[in-house]
Amino acid sequence: MDKFRMMFQFLQSNQESFMNGICGIMALASAQLYSAFEFSCPCLPEYNYAYGIGILVIPPIWFFILGFVLNNNVSMLSEEWKRPAGQRGKDPTVLRYMLCSITQRSLIAPVVWISVTFMDGKSFLCAFSINLDVNQFGNRSNHGLSDADLERLLAKIPCKEIFDGHEIISREAASHYIRCISQAFGWAFLLLLTVLAFMVRAIRPCFTQAAFLKTKYWSHYIDIERKMFDETCKEHAKSFAKVCIQQYFESVSGEMRSFHNQHHRDDSDDEDDKFKSDEEKLLGIRAQDDMNKVLWNWHTCKPPLSLKKDDPVDGIANGKQNGFMNGCAHQTDIPPKKEWVTYYSKV
Repeated sequence: MDKFRMMFQFLQSNQESFMNGICGIMALASAQLYSAFEFSCPCLPEYNYAYGIGILVIPPIWFFILGFVLNNNVSMLSEEWKRPAGQRGKDPTVLRYMLCSITQRSLIAPVVWISVTFMDGKSFLCAFSINLDVNQFGNRSNHGLSDADLERLLAKIPCKEIFDGHEIISREAASHYIRCISQAFGWAFLLLLTVLAFMVRAIRPCFTQAAFLKTKYWSHYIDIERKMFDETCKEHAKSFAKVCIQQYFESVSGEMRSFHNQHHRDDSDDEDDKFKSDEEKLLGIRAQDDMNKVLWNWHTCKPPLSLKKDDPVDGIANGKQNGFMNGCAHQTDIPPKKEWVTYYSKV
């Protein structure tokens, strides 16, 4: 159990690595799911195209939505987008950066599914078998079939068991032809994605890096701030529960408390130290209404991202706080402390 707890804490502290692992698992799952999927073309002119294109399009959409569902940053993005501005403004570039990061990870599994589907060629054969030219693979003038019967015959090409038109059209030649086209689309799709990814990585350094670093920094800040706020709330709730339970038992069993003070003074000292530490973790919030107000204010009016020093020297204004003024480091000359030495004599 401790190993699982340590693994869970590691994944929480390394959320980016965890999400990359989830994306890799989803990509492998999509490929494994396609190999385990039993493809059954209906072999009917009315349904072949819908079934083949549905296999190519619907599972990637499902994987894309699943990628958003499994990504914890989606809720953080929604909260940041819908929260009131309050004393802290919302930067649209940071929201766009977070959305692009989530979308990139969610697109991995759909891309794998589409690539594998194109390379296999079954769905492409099912969707476009009725569009074959009989003159390329058979003898159209001597088959004696109407257009509707010929269309039904072409729709049976993906189904080897029920195909009965070998004297009219070569099923193997037609299947190989459509699968070659499907694989060509698959390689073209992979080439397009590779070139697009290369262009994004090659062009991005050509633009200013200041905006990119700013959006990356504040997106990380939002994530870390949310985690630390949750951890602080958990610690406060734990300390609040400890103090509340301890005060309850002290009020109910006062005589047992006095008995412990007389016979187990050492244990009581340790308990007092623990009690003081729990009191410090409460941060002065000791009532339910106060905690509700704190949580409500955190949601409606987050504090501004402008840290202040506890002891300003020489009346430094807010514009000079945090050691910066006009983009440059602002150094304040602090007067040295005076030392006084006192001599005592016994005379």
